[in-house]
Amino acid sequence: MARRRKGRPIDGVLVVDKPKGISSNDVVQQAKRLFNAQKVGHCGSLDPLATGVLPLCFGEATKFSQFLLDADKRYWTSIKLGIATETGDADGEIIKEADTAGLDEAAVERALEQFRGTIEQVPSMYSALKHNGQPLYKLARQGIEVERPARQVTIFSNELVAFDGSTVELKVHCTKGTYIRSIAEDLGTALGCGGNVAALRRLSAGPYLESQAVTLAELEQMSEADRDQCLLPASSAVCGWPVVSLEANTAYYILQGQPVQVGNAPANGWVQIFESAEEERFLGVGEILSDGRVAPRRLIASP
Repeated sequence: MARRRKGRPIDGVLVVDKPKGISSNDVVQQAKRLFNAQKVGHCGSLDPLATGVLPLCFGEATKFSQFLLDADKRYWTSIKLGIATETGDADGEIIKEADTAGLDEAAVERALEQFRGTIEQVPSMYSALKHNGQPLYKLARQGIEVERPARQVTIFSNELVAFDGSTVELKVHCTKGTYIRSIAEDLGTALGCGGNVAALRRLSAGPYLESQAVTLAELEQMSEADRDQCLLPASSAVCGWPVVSLEANTAYYILQGQPVQVGNAPANGWVQIFESAEEERFLGVGEILSDGRVAPRRLIASP
């Protein structure tokens, strides 16, 4: 007998403005309580130090969370030069201090060149990346350091916003898996003085923007109906993809897991699938096969 989940079976995406000082999982648990929801998960964690855009997927929307995990991100960060810490951020114990009096904006700009484009980046021991099932930060807290192979990431832009002699402000647009903490540490090393993340804010994650985010404090003050109005449809997770609209009879076969032929479909790639009706209904996502048919890949459960 299937175990019945506690809470309401609600679906959608909530864009939370994560506050400083709590984990992403803490945000998930608070949102789950506020919405009395059966199923909630986040789409890419933020460190306790960080604030900003944290999309949460509810119910059926969790089927599309991987696409958000894989999406590009944008950040604003403040990096303190002249201080290296054990964790690479302001919460860590100071392990090195150096004078930054000789640094100027031109030197910082030259150093930033190596953190643009496709680069190799070694993840921090204080990241959530796992080694043999254990997050690296848990091993680091036990005094254990393991070898971390460099990973390829792409920095689409790394804009110097401000420099006051010891603090660098950057805006970064990057692929998934980019560690801003590593950029701070590596920039400090390149400048010969050390550096750490003093502040970090995620400005966007995939299609979700800072302007769409709601705080936990705001959600606390809302009625249940108003909170539900904050949920974006599951389709918003893939809103930039091409759309394929199906008539009811063709949609039937897609819902049975069968590929279908669709006129004017894209030549390849992934697509959103909608059923055409008085109100279009999002069915899920599919992939164009080599013969031009649309194959269902992840579908919304029928009500």
